[in-house]
Amino acid sequence: MDQTLKFVLICLAIVVGLYILSVAFERLFCKSRKKISAAKYAATVGMCGALAGLFMFLEIPLLFLAPEFYKLDLSELPVMICSFYLGPAAGVLTEFIKILMKLLFKSTTTAFVGELANFAVGCAFVLPASMIYHIRKTKKTAIVGLSAGTICLTCFGSFFNAIYLLPAFAALFGIPLDVIIGMGTEINSHITSVSTFVLFAVAPLNLIKGVLVSVLTFLLYKRFEKVLFKRM
Repeated sequence: MDQTLKFVLICLAIVVGLYILSVAFERLFCKSRKKISAAKYAATVGMCGALAGLFMFLEIPLLFLAPEFYKLDLSELPVMICSFYLGPAAGVLTEFIKILMKLLFKSTTTAFVGELANFAVGCAFVLPASMIYHIRKTKKTAIVGLSAGTICLTCFGSFFNAIYLLPAFAALFGIPLDVIIGMGTEINSHITSVSTFVLFAVAPLNLIKGVLVSVLTFLLYKRFEKVLFKRM
């Protein structure tokens, strides 16, 4: 089997697996989840997924922190708002649509490795936050959920970069891993290895993203729910 096709099938299996797990969680623990029509559910997920896909193109390089190929985007904001409204399963679907929208307007330049990473790290952020929030919908659980999601995003994103993503990009583009580490060293002299690259570049970047999206979600979610979703 062609390696690219095999990788795509693995990606789809991960999407399906996460979706099944999130649906099972909702049925067991999310007793207060929204009861809305299938059409409204699909429209909400589609709208938030499209908006998240658009946000993916609004990338901000933090050159004081990490090499330019690491950029900050807020594409998880519409995903988080959707998952707070509809539940964790909707969050997985919205993440998937976000990636499809990105690929529709800009084909992959990483043989789908970057897209898989974005989806996996995004789910590591959105799922814990929305699961905790939907157990009991209060401001306190929203804060706890968003905090837990930020921690999961930072930890999983760092681990995923160290174990898989950095070596995969090095192999994909034919760049020695030491060269990538060197790019980090030019920014921060403490970066001398994969572990320090992750500690001083990747982890802070993910933490900043998690905090920004969490704060914006907390401030904007109820406004979206009352003004936008009620009219759909």
